[in-house]
Amino acid sequence: MRFTKGHILLLLLVVLTAYFLSVYQLDYYIQRPGGADALDPIVEVSGGYDSGGDMHLVTVSGSQATPIQYMMAKVLPHHDILPLNQVRPHGISEEQYMEAQLEMMESSQEASTVVAYQAAQENITIKYEGIYVVSVMEGMPADGKLQTGDRIIGVDGREVREATDLTSYVETKDVGETVSLEVVREEEVSTKELTLAQFDGNNSRAGIGISLVTDRNVEVDPEVNFSSGRIGGPSAGLMFSLEIYDQLMEDDITKGYHIGGTGEIDYDGTVYRIGGIDKKVVASDREGIDIFFAPNGSGTERSNYEVAKETAKEINTDMKIVPVKTFEDALDYLNQLEPKG
Repeated sequence: MRFTKGHILLLLLVVLTAYFLSVYQLDYYIQRPGGADALDPIVEVSGGYDSGGDMHLVTVSGSQATPIQYMMAKVLPHHDILPLNQVRPHGISEEQYMEAQLEMMESSQEASTVVAYQAAQENITIKYEGIYVVSVMEGMPADGKLQTGDRIIGVDGREVREATDLTSYVETKDVGETVSLEVVREEEVSTKELTLAQFDGNNSRAGIGISLVTDRNVEVDPEVNFSSGRIGGPSAGLMFSLEIYDQLMEDDITKGYHIGGTGEIDYDGTVYRIGGIDKKVVASDREGIDIFFAPNGSGTERSNYEVAKETAKEINTDMKIVPVKTFEDALDYLNQLEPKG
């Protein structure tokens, strides 16, 4: 067959169209069911006990949409299309966003360690070193004055030990008021004056435009190690704490079951709602999970548990959906569970 200029141009057009549909990134983000990975290879307590069943870390998969992914998400169940700036705020780069997610994962691992070791009455020591800046929002007061890695140790003469020390104090201020931060950068202490500004799209909230993580020095015995790779975010906290506790205790709290679930955990064991609960139920069902823990906190919105129950009914799964508000709720359920036959 002899190729003409028309054939070549048509072929070129097809290639360019295929490239555009599969590679070009839109200002949208797609969230879909991820995986439900066993935590044994991810969490390791030195000298920890083995179990007959498994705890599972359940994830939501997400990426910036290409045209073809956008079209597929329009028709596939449990695929959400979100404006990109709803997932990654304006002024935050992909690298900064991922760094913030990994910092939240690290904080989640630390909180889960504290909860599990205290519940197991194992040796743990906690020292507070201030708070670190994870990211800075473009165009907000902190832009140009603070940077990722800065350690904040004081505000208006008050000591800052935890992130809530700063955020709770700032919440008492109004737009236009000034706060004085004591900041450590490269071992040098300086004072930064910042005037509070209004966050876009929120008429009642003032701030300086930073995300934070508390710098705690947590020492435990026996030692625990995590290998979660590039998985980010805080939502694995509950399952991390259960896995650590299970390895610390001689009694097998899994009772031979495959146990999944989700929920951000605080240092006092409170379990908070997360996003994408329906996708995590779907991912868990695909993995053959027997029991799924879902946060059931109070609030004006439907709880994660309510959405999880609806999703379980929709996909016709035999998986048991269990509501929890605290780590103790999950532990009590497992302690009363009959071993798997």
